[in-house]
Amino acid sequence: MATLEVVLGDITGEDVDAIVTAANESLLGGGGVDGAVHRAAGPRLAEAGGAIAPCGPGDAKVTPAFDLDPPVKHVIHTVGPVWDGGAYGEAEILASCYRRCLAVADEIGARSVAFPAIATGVYGFPAKQAARIAVRTVRETPTKVERVRFVAFDEETYELLSAELA
Repeated sequence: MATLEVVLGDITGEDVDAIVTAANESLLGGGGVDGAVHRAAGPRLAEAGGAIAPCGPGDAKVTPAFDLDPPVKHVIHTVGPVWDGGAYGEAEILASCYRRCLAVADEIGARSVAFPAIATGVYGFPAKQAARIAVRTVRETPTKVERVRFVAFDEETYELLSAELA
């Protein structure tokens, strides 16, 4: 089982093999964490994303990390669910994001992965429920990944993820 940790910070500066970005289906870049990842990785990330798009909600695809600093070699793009009250499979789609990212990480041989809080920004997924799903899913998913870091952009998310890990 992977070692799980929570940190507060910028996912683009993480010391891991792969970082996950909460993408949109086009994989061309967007706002929030996806915009930060695209700015840090440079314009080739959008070109590579566009070449493998679309990516449906709950799925994940991988590109090189381009201009991100080593040891980051890969960006795993995943599309979270848009929150619509919870009666439309949003929780299962979110769990699928984490499972698919770990499967992709295994396929590329990543031993360490950093996750943002997927779908909690503009997609509106309730942060407390998202933290519970993230930690539970990563704990329950068989993987060869040895270290998973949940990277919280703000103090509230950090506290929610930390509470779920405790």
